[in-house]
Amino acid sequence: MSEHFDYIVVGAGSAGAVMASRLSEDPDTKVLLLEAGPPDNSFWIHLPIGYGKTMWSKKYNWCYNTDPDPNMNGRQIYWPRGKTLGGSSSINGLIYIRGQREDYDHWESLGNSGWSYDDCLPYFIKSERNERGASEYHGGDGPLSVSDIGATNELIEGFIGGAGEIGVPRTEDFNGEKQEGAGYYQLTTWKGWRWSTAKGYLKPVRSRTNLRVETDAQATGLILDGKRATGVRYRQNGRDREAFANAEVLLCAGALQSPQLLQLSGIGPAALLREHGIPVVHDLPGVGQNLQDHLQIRLTYEASIPTTNDELNSYVGQARLGMQWLFKRSGPLAVGINQGGCFMRSLPDEADTPDIQFHVSTLSADMAGGALHKFSGFTLSICQLRPESRGHVAIKTTDPMIPPAMHPNYLATDLDRRTAVAGMKSARAIAQSAAMSPYIKREVKPGPDADDDEALLEFCRNHGATIFHPSGTCKMGTHDDPFAVLDERLRVRGIEALRVIDCSSMPTLVSGNTNGPVVMMAEKAADMIKHDAKASARTRASRPDSVSAGPSEPMSVPVSVPETARVS
Repeated sequence: MSEHFDYIVVGAGSAGAVMASRLSEDPDTKVLLLEAGPPDNSFWIHLPIGYGKTMWSKKYNWCYNTDPDPNMNGRQIYWPRGKTLGGSSSINGLIYIRGQREDYDHWESLGNSGWSYDDCLPYFIKSERNERGASEYHGGDGPLSVSDIGATNELIEGFIGGAGEIGVPRTEDFNGEKQEGAGYYQLTTWKGWRWSTAKGYLKPVRSRTNLRVETDAQATGLILDGKRATGVRYRQNGRDREAFANAEVLLCAGALQSPQLLQLSGIGPAALLREHGIPVVHDLPGVGQNLQDHLQIRLTYEASIPTTNDELNSYVGQARLGMQWLFKRSGPLAVGINQGGCFMRSLPDEADTPDIQFHVSTLSADMAGGALHKFSGFTLSICQLRPESRGHVAIKTTDPMIPPAMHPNYLATDLDRRTAVAGMKSARAIAQSAAMSPYIKREVKPGPDADDDEALLEFCRNHGATIFHPSGTCKMGTHDDPFAVLDERLRVRGIEALRVIDCSSMPTLVSGNTNGPVVMMAEKAADMIKHDAKASARTRASRPDSVSAGPSEPMSVPVSVPETARVS
């Protein structure tokens, strides 16, 4: 079976749901949205604290593991990624952060015209429905709902006070004029429910007759006519299918699967493709390179007061929290796990802006989504905001159902190692402050034996984990950059009618959580695509001998792909 659409969007996550919603606003534009996972029907997806459940659900989560990382003492790091409508926005930690002005100005300085902070801010505002209402920096009626925590917490207040003692001021808005400060996070929630891109962008428009959403439909490769993308192969319910795009194919499959699909389709490093017997359609060395992620270092403390551990480890406490959410849509079940944090400079002589981020959780476990400790615990988690280390993603086989190799290459540079150690020292300084120390019985991890830089770094190698932000594997850049995969309009260099819009498009990782920035990028990309389509239509209309294809007619006939390159 095959069908024809104007646009095919691969992946219904933080970017794909936005793309499908915005492009289908024109009733004459036919859009197909392919999602490899099932519908987002689970109650645990929509309950904010429920990501402790979906963190390990193979139904809604790809549950990836990296290849052994020599810099992490040969450990494999668990990388959860969303596999449902809303993608990772349906299973993430809910924190709404945009990053720093300087992140986007840096993108533009690399030659990506139109990606400065001033260019991006209108799209952040367009996407957002902030509980506080519209303002200079925030939107009041966008599809992505953003809410305050809604209540103060004694531990979080102690942390904010302790941060103040070491020179980090209190802030009421990490996404305003200045990021630096300590305070409460805003979350992508609304009235006690998670607000994924599926909830905000897809659900209101599912009745559009020009929008087709297919779930359990995993893309297996691109259909190419020479160097033009004309469609997508996908597997659904055990059957191989094809769909054709008259206008463009839009990859929104994420920083791991977007480069995988390009490589499987003959677009990527020529040596890698030949190694797997894939005919080289276009030698693009940067596909899969430039992998970046935020490495999370978790310090665990036993508290002198009861924490969420006590409530969730008790049937009575669980019932109390359940009633609080059921009748008031408030409490820990409504706000997830991390309530507060800060952005600060751990190496102030080297960093002009915050170089680390804290996530402060009023519960503790050995890892995110793990079993809670039996003691009254809480967690101070730190991550370096702009790591220098670069890894890569590469296919291991021509079978699209087998995940690619993932080499994060954490802590590969001296700056990254020094920042990790300095961040842990900053956490300890806050923990030992007059405001915070009364709430602490003991430091459980790394513990008093980690008393010098070498021991702290070894703790990072043995216990560091992802904070779920892999990015950069199909980066945008200029012709002068041999590893740039995309131009500044997110078009794949050397291939017509193909774009990549997701975390992989970022040339450098933003300083904070990535969901909000990807939504912004998709909003901006949707406008770019509409603008380019209109410009192309005007050009065709100006040619006296032009013939335009109808909305349901293929623009070209796909060539036969050799069996060694077929991935369906």
